[in-house]
Amino acid sequence: MGLVRTRFEQLPSRLKKIATTEHFGEVPALIMKADDLPRPFLLWIHGRTADKELDPGRYLRYVRSGINVCAVDLPGHGERFVASMQEPEAAFDVVEQMSEEVDGVLQSLGEIACFDLTNAAVGGMSAGGMATLMRLVHPHPFKAAVLEATMGQWRLQRNHKMFLQLTDRQFSELNPADHLEAWAEIPIIAFHSRHDQWVPYAAQEEFIARLKQRYVHPERIEFITFDHTGAPKEHMGFGRQSAFVKEVQVEFLAKAFEASLEKTT
Repeated sequence: MGLVRTRFEQLPSRLKKIATTEHFGEVPALIMKADDLPRPFLLWIHGRTADKELDPGRYLRYVRSGINVCAVDLPGHGERFVASMQEPEAAFDVVEQMSEEVDGVLQSLGEIACFDLTNAAVGGMSAGGMATLMRLVHPHPFKAAVLEATMGQWRLQRNHKMFLQLTDRQFSELNPADHLEAWAEIPIIAFHSRHDQWVPYAAQEEFIARLKQRYVHPERIEFITFDHTGAPKEHMGFGRQSAFVKEVQVEFLAKAFEASLEKTT
């Protein structure tokens, strides 16, 4: 419990004033709300080896724009830390479990009056983005999605440690790019470095291309890429492009939620 409090206490004072911690079943969550009015919100899922308290600047930007945030810890991460689940070999289990936990989190958020379930977005970075995509290939209530340094086409990474436990049949049944039949045409914004050393740019590029082919209005998908950001492994946090990425995605979701935000201002 002390470590949990330490993470929370290290948040900027401006964020601590609007944030609370919750547990939705086994899922620890950081809740940030603009006020007590029903608001659109983002369900945010961090990447592997990180925690939900990471990147408070993202959360402050959203709340200032009138968009609430629920950030959750991946299985084995943050408050539910398990050392073995930080390893690449455990990554798929983490992603799959998180994708299955999303609906329970939404149900719990529905009991908080200021979280408007009719105006929900979902997003994630790296493993969190993979969990997001696994959930989005099935019917869902989300109105928009934010993807950072992640991939929906896994075939280029078939031999990665995270997938070695899967048979070829299991891999094919789970690869998001092969299961877009039920994909809802929601607005999507995705960010990626072309030199990402952990999640190949080509994998997400192919997925976005497939997705655009399915959309009647492909302009609803924005794919923003960078050559070099200075981030570690060109993967974690987008380096000198970090502020730009946060600002653009907040503007993107504010536009997606424009009608509902007008009703609450």
